Amino acid sequence: MGKLFFLFCVGFLAAYVPPSYSQGSAGAEATIEPRYLIDLPTAGIVPHGEIALDMEFFESGGVLTGVTVGAFNRLLFGISYGGTNIIGNDHPEWNRSPGASIKLRLIEESLLVPAIALGFSSQGKEIYVDRLSRYTIKSPGLYAVGSKNYEAMGHLSLHGGMNYSFEDDDGDDDINLFVGAEKSFGPFLSLLGEYDFAINDSNRDALGSGRGYLNIGFRASVGNGLMLGIVLKDVLANQQNISLGTRILQLEYVK
Repeated sequence: MGKLFFLFCVGFLAAYVPPSYSQGSAGAEATIEPRYLIDLPTAGIVPHGEIALDMEFFESGGVLTGVTVGAFNRLLFGISYGGTNIIGNDHPEWNRSPGASIKLRLIEESLLVPAIALGFSSQGKEIYVDRLSRYTIKSPGLYAVGSKNYEAMGHLSLHGGMNYSFEDDDGDDDINLFVGAEKSFGPFLSLLGEYDFAINDSNRDALGSGRGYLNIGFRASVGNGLMLGIVLKDVLANQQNISLGTRILQLEYVK
């Protein structure tokens, strides 16, 4: 019952928190910094005193919910929880434990220097694999990331970083690299792309085959502080059971 209550509370807040006065995190007129692309973090943060509510819907009736709070102007904290078979008529399978996150922006972006942030997140993505004690997409763990924005017929942002995941029971504990980009198309729409090299998910006992994870998607600001994302993940079929890619729906609300 406690798990259902957590999901209910997040859904209630998303539905009934009074609207903010910012547009959302997508498009050329975005007024909210994206804290992540698809699975990978950026140097974006939630400003002091603001709250971000996130929901992700994935395969097997999966739902992941999260709450992130801007504790200070450069520091945020978050907690998340979810599972599979939440939607549908099968018995829900809850994740082993909630996920926690913290991010500190060390350097603000300037004309020549990207914004740089250090963080930690124990929240992986998609289905939790009990036999390997990991999520289908490993949690970032400890990470460092840089983000730089440019004016190019709207907005263009580039991101890159490295991470070390503590989900290493599959025997693959390498330091990993990732890159990504976001390009606005009009005032409310953005195209996203990210590539996770998945160096830490490529050995004999891991789920990946060595191609890395290429994810693409669209993000749209659909209301004050509200973002809707439609994503196609693992386009390169890094995992053997992937043919077309995994379809994901993301929601974000910032107040």
